[in-house]
Amino acid sequence: MTPTLFYGVPEGCSLASIVALEWLGAPYALSRIVMMEHPWPADYTRHIHPLNLTPAYVTSEGAVLTQSLAILLHLAARQSHQLGYPEGTPGHDRLTETLAYLNTDFFAAFAPLWTAYEMEADPRRQQVLRDLGRAQAAAACQHVDGLLVTREWMDGGPKKTVADAYLAAVARWAEYHGVLQVEAYPHLHAHLAKLRADPAVAFSHAIERGEPVTGAGGFQGHVALANVVAQLGAG
Repeated sequence: MTPTLFYGVPEGCSLASIVALEWLGAPYALSRIVMMEHPWPADYTRHIHPLNLTPAYVTSEGAVLTQSLAILLHLAARQSHQLGYPEGTPGHDRLTETLAYLNTDFFAAFAPLWTAYEMEADPRRQQVLRDLGRAQAAAACQHVDGLLVTREWMDGGPKKTVADAYLAAVARWAEYHGVLQVEAYPHLHAHLAKLRADPAVAFSHAIERGEPVTGAGGFQGHVALANVVAQLGAG
């Protein structure tokens, strides 16, 4: 079957996996989940991701992978490690360390902002959460800005990797929630500008916005959840 990525809108961290798939150029399909629409489809919960989260990735063999870290490391190992490095090498260790930081501490810095975004109107509690999120996001962006002083790519290696795809997906949340101006972090700002100019990143943003767009050749279109479930042989 055609590998299929379930991605979430708005502003899902799943954007990283779309970017990585575009960079690889191999055939893949997408299936769209609107995260703020509840309840989520029962078949998604039953057959794809029991926690109702994105991303989720169905491999060509019909295995279902969840969690960005697992999906991105899976993609990093493809195409002769085009977006990663062989296991057991210093490059692989460096990439895993960087991606783990982005997927835990950096991601978690924005958690209060998402909680405030998703909760029922409660201005006082929302402001407390936004203040906390602003401070955490500022510290996280400052740390990444410092790393990028001496790095051409996010993991410190000689080429773009899945870590850059993940940074493009998550760092944008600072401006999405209106708490920070990324220009205040010049090295992070320059790196994000470089990534946004990349055709795969621009394609992925257009996909999220629902715009008609042509990718690098691997994108096979959108597929319905029911079709994926049927191919998995789920009853």
